[in-house]
Amino acid sequence: MKNRTIFVRVGVTALMLAVIVALILATPVFAQDNSTSQSQPAAQSSATTTATGKEPLQPQTREGFWGHVNPFARKKYVQRQTQPIRDRINELDELTAANSKQIKDVDARAQQGIQLASSKASEADQHAVDAGNKAQAAQQTANQANTRITTVEQVVTNIDQYQPATQTEILFRSGQTVLSEKAKGALDDMATPLKDQRGYVIEVQGFASGHGQVAISNSQKMAESVVRYLVLNHDIPVYRIYLVGMGNAPLPSADQSGEAKPKRITGGRVEVSLLKNNLEQLASTSNAQNQPQQ
Repeated sequence: MKNRTIFVRVGVTALMLAVIVALILATPVFAQDNSTSQSQPAAQSSATTTATGKEPLQPQTREGFWGHVNPFARKKYVQRQTQPIRDRINELDELTAANSKQIKDVDARAQQGIQLASSKASEADQHAVDAGNKAQAAQQTANQANTRITTVEQVVTNIDQYQPATQTEILFRSGQTVLSEKAKGALDDMATPLKDQRGYVIEVQGFASGHGQVAISNSQKMAESVVRYLVLNHDIPVYRIYLVGMGNAPLPSADQSGEAKPKRITGGRVEVSLLKNNLEQLASTSNAQNQPQQ
C-alpha cells in the first residue's frame, strides 16, 4: 500500500512537470503568433516602392522553434533564404551602372555642346575681326580714291596754268648762232633733270640786235640752235618746246623801284624758260599711293 502511494505521487509530480514544460514551450509560440499578426498590417501599410520598382524585402516572421538561429539549418535552406537579397543587390548594381552610364552620356553631350558653342563663338569673333579689317581697308581705299579725285580735279582745273620753274640765259656773239661750251653746260644743267618727267614745257625766245626782218631771222636761228641741242642731246620731245624769234624786241629789266623797264640788247641772246604744271605732282602722289604699306 505504501509503495502504491509513492508511485502515485511520482506520477502526479511527473505529470505536473510535463504540464509546466509544455506551458513554458507554448508561451513563445503564442507570443510569436500575436506579434506576427500585429506586425503584418503595419508592414503592409508602410510598404513603399524601391528603386527597382519592387516592394521592399520583408523579414521572415515565422522563425520556428529555434528562434533567430536554427542550429540544424542546411546550406540549401540558407541559400534559399538569401537568394532574394542577392537578386535585389544585383538589380541595384545594374541600376547603378545604368545611371552612371546615363550620367556619363549627359556629361559628354554637355561637354560637346560647350565645345561647339565655344567654337562657334570663336568663329564669329574671327568673322567680326575679318569684317572690321575689310571695312577698314575699304575706308582706306575710299579715302585714297577721294584724295586722288581731288588731286585730279585740281590738276584738270590748272592743267593749262604753267608756272615758271627755272630760267637760263644763253648769250651769243654778234652775228653767231653756234652754242659755246658755257652755253651747252647751262643747257645740260637745265635739261638733265627733265628725263622721264611730265607736265612741263620749254619756252625758247631769241633776241638779236639790228632792225626788221634781219634781227628776227638772227634771233630765230639762235633759238633754233638751242632747240636742236635740247632735242638731239637730251631727247626733249619737240612738242614740249615753244620757239619764237623776238628780233630786237626790248627785254624787261627792273630798276630800284621794282618797276620793269624795257632794255635794249647788244649782240645775241636766248631766254630758255622751264614751265611746269601739276601733272608731275599727280604722278608722284599716285606712285606713293600705289606702293604697298609695310
